[in-house]
Amino acid sequence: MRRTWKTKTASILMIVGGFLGVIFGIVVAAMGFASGAVLAEVLPVLGVLLEGIGPGLIALGVVAIVAGVVTRRKNNWGLALAGAICSLFPILPLGVVAIIFASMGKKEYA
Repeated sequence: MRRTWKTKTASILMIVGGFLGVIFGIVVAAMGFASGAVLAEVLPVLGVLLEGIGPGLIALGVVAIVAGVVTRRKNNWGLALAGAICSLFPILPLGVVAIIFASMGKKEYA
């Protein structure tokens, strides 16, 4: 079956969202380590919270990147939807559009 712009756009949005997730995750984790060292006496929970959110964003970003690349090459709708959902967390509007396009292009996946 011929692939249209919907699946291509969804995979590109997943890759972009994944890269943003990795970048945001690194920044948040770095802020967590810095605030953990600086604000250890004032707000110790903030550093621990940011240290936990950062690696989570990095993991979601990696899943979105891998899903975007595999979806671009192969026809796996489940992986496309999973990658679109993972790209939702770093930047909400981009992830919503990726989910919509992946869902609209479900018929194109074999």
